[in-house]
Amino acid sequence: MSRKDSKGLFANVLGQLENGPDRAAVQRSTSPHLMKVAAGVRHIQERSELAERLLKDGGQVIEIDPDDILDSAIPDRFASAYDAENIAELMQSMREHGQSTPGLVRSLAGEAKAFQIVFGRRRLAAAKLLGIKFKAIARDLSDEDAIVLQGEENSNRNDLSFIERCLFAQSQEVAGYGRDIICKSLSTGKSHVSEMIRLATALPREIVQDIGPAPEVGRRRWVDFETKWSAHAAPLEAAKKALGNDEVRNGDSNLRFASVLEALSRERELSHVTVDAGELVSHGLMLGQVSHGKSGSKLVFNKSVPTGFVDFVAKQIESLHDQFMQQSSQ
Repeated sequence: MSRKDSKGLFANVLGQLENGPDRAAVQRSTSPHLMKVAAGVRHIQERSELAERLLKDGGQVIEIDPDDILDSAIPDRFASAYDAENIAELMQSMREHGQSTPGLVRSLAGEAKAFQIVFGRRRLAAAKLLGIKFKAIARDLSDEDAIVLQGEENSNRNDLSFIERCLFAQSQEVAGYGRDIICKSLSTGKSHVSEMIRLATALPREIVQDIGPAPEVGRRRWVDFETKWSAHAAPLEAAKKALGNDEVRNGDSNLRFASVLEALSRERELSHVTVDAGELVSHGLMLGQVSHGKSGSKLVFNKSVPTGFVDFVAKQIESLHDQFMQQSSQ
């Protein structure tokens, strides 16, 4: 292929990538490698455009010692994303060509460190490992402005996984940000943000951290994961057992996700095989259900039942058990 033809094909791929919802229409004959390169170029272009806009708004590029920059108040990636092995290509590029695109920091007053990173944490991590200064645009930003700009840069990246976005949304809410700010930071609507926060809240952070970003796992599979987790009798034990396998633990995060999901599905099916079931009714009022499965029996109260009554029943367990044993012996 001639240089001219190659340039034309590359431009065509970039054009297809910029079609947003029409990305699925990209011809299957397009080289996957070329698609990856084109996506990388588009990412660089978008970051450059954002940096240019920030400069026009009154920012200035300065060089800062990485040790003088405070970490983000709310992370948007898993900590492992900044390990040397995961930013090796970025480090090599910065070693050979320097830092092509500045990050963004905001000034801090009354803090031990003069600046806090807003976005560009991977570039900052690379600069720190390389022992070089970090180039950044310095701005005076409020907490709300900083989180929106951090999220805006995130929306231009195609490698931030769905679960990372969920954790980012949940962390913002825990920190006290309103839904309007969270929506702006993620460039999405309130219904999507609500689903992300609900999902991240329902799953233990320790298990999600152990699984990792799972970049190949999208929204639908995470929703299925959360559904199975919520319905499982002992999801934490099942997840830890799956993640305790050496092959799973040493595999990538996509494998860890699939292994835990399989464990939740398999053990849930076994534990929910109902041999017999009955309803708890008092004066015509449905209080709950009793089910007997191969793994044991279960008593479930309906949501309408006051927690005080449930606690009252729990305190009577010993007395009820004594009555049963006495009746059985007779």
